[in-house]
Amino acid sequence: MTNTPSPAYPRWLVILALLLILGGCGSSAPPEQARAERPHLVETVAVVQANLSLVRTRTGTLRARHEVMIHTQEEGRIREFPYYEGDRVAKGELLVRLDDALIQAQLARASATRKQAEQDLRRLRELRARNLVSEDEYARALTQLEIAQADEQLLRTRLGYTTIESPIDGVVTTRLSEPGNVVERMRHVLTVADLSSLLTAVEVSELVLPHLRLGDTANVRIDALGDEVHSGRIVRIFPSLDPVTRRGTVEVELNPVPSGAAPGQLCRVEFTTHARERFVIPFSALRSDDASEYVLVLDAENRARRVAVTSGLRLAEQVEILTGLEPGQQVITKGFLGLSPGKQVKPVNPVPAEDS
Repeated sequence: MTNTPSPAYPRWLVILALLLILGGCGSSAPPEQARAERPHLVETVAVVQANLSLVRTRTGTLRARHEVMIHTQEEGRIREFPYYEGDRVAKGELLVRLDDALIQAQLARASATRKQAEQDLRRLRELRARNLVSEDEYARALTQLEIAQADEQLLRTRLGYTTIESPIDGVVTTRLSEPGNVVERMRHVLTVADLSSLLTAVEVSELVLPHLRLGDTANVRIDALGDEVHSGRIVRIFPSLDPVTRRGTVEVELNPVPSGAAPGQLCRVEFTTHARERFVIPFSALRSDDASEYVLVLDAENRARRVAVTSGLRLAEQVEILTGLEPGQQVITKGFLGLSPGKQVKPVNPVPAEDS
């Protein structure tokens, strides 16, 4: 019997067949299934209760607490105007004197009219006692005297307006005219400021205002005087807020006024509120949508759970939580991409480096 020789196969074809057989024997999952089995990694932090105070810095401009703008109440030529910017004046010192010749003449005429009215009234009173004058005539004479007295008093008042005295002890900060100039009524000619007391008004958030009280201290830095910290005190908190910015105004007085401080200088006011217990979490953990603020916390089965919260003040990189959380709860701070409530997660917190 003749043996039929087996066909010869190329070597590369045999190797390829073996590779296909071995590959088919493995039981690997599809790529999608492998990805689905990978855990969702997150970082968490525990809610803590800390005794913290709030520190906020606001900028403002210094101004004199008492500043008086001197206006003329009569028109006329300036006869005396002795003080210049920087001059010190005492309360009651003469600041401005106007030419009063015209008013003096009008006053002399009014005085003469008043005297004549008094004589007429005395004569009619004697006649009235003898029933030689009517009551109407006597009443008209009495009215004429009252008018003459009023005219005289009016001119005496106007005459007083031709001299202006300083209402406070202070320093002249503005001089707007010169002797010889003719000024009209209500013309601003001088400003006097009491530089022994300087203050600044700054705007403060509505979240900070409830923690400030009248008399609280504040640190004040004046850019022109360097980094030195000066003592300030809250002297006024305005009762209304700006409806657009939600900020209120707080006035802080420098006490004492440092050497070199002057109205118009830029200053920075630092408020420190009284320390109190607060629940705080990292600001990165706070989420929000159209409905409300919320955080994602871990439950007992390591699933992400949405919890509605109410936030308060932001403290550097942390935020105060007013409602919604309890101390010790684990709040997710990283790993939000693709994370939804109810999803299984795996906390992977960074291990703090050991001290070398």
